[in-house]
Amino acid sequence: MRLLAERDETLAVAESLTGGMVAAEITAVPGASRSFRGSVTAYATELKHRVLGVDAELLAAEGAVNAQVAEEMASGVRSVMGASWGAATTGVAGPEPQDGRPVGTVYIAAAGPVGRKSARLWLNGSRTEIRRESARTVLELLSSQLRENARGQDTEQHGGI
Repeated sequence: MRLLAERDETLAVAESLTGGMVAAEITAVPGASRSFRGSVTAYATELKHRVLGVDAELLAAEGAVNAQVAEEMASGVRSVMGASWGAATTGVAGPEPQDGRPVGTVYIAAAGPVGRKSARLWLNGSRTEIRRESARTVLELLSSQLRENARGQDTEQHGGI
């Protein structure tokens, strides 16, 4: 949150399997209201399309547990909430497989002013452990993207030095 605040940027989150855990982690940080716009918990697949703008054909063909879906969720929540950055989680926490994907299959994404990035996770453990690790890891991905973006801006401002 410090990097966002320093740059006067904002964040919004789209969550599926984490069901609000990412937003809870963010809002636990004192001063989060300066940068955190809000979140959408789109647990139902139809909401990923209707609220976040994820391509309906993609959802029909691939299901909700997919890297492109995570990226579109992150971009969609960024747009819906008017945020500089968006982050998203989608996956299978269990106890049953979903969309042909085994328990522990998770996709996370971050979207910002210069593009978006996703990652696939293969997690073991209980439903709670999978959800917690997904929330923790999407925040790490977002932090990495923020730092990378800051380095890029610094390079532009200082002539590549």
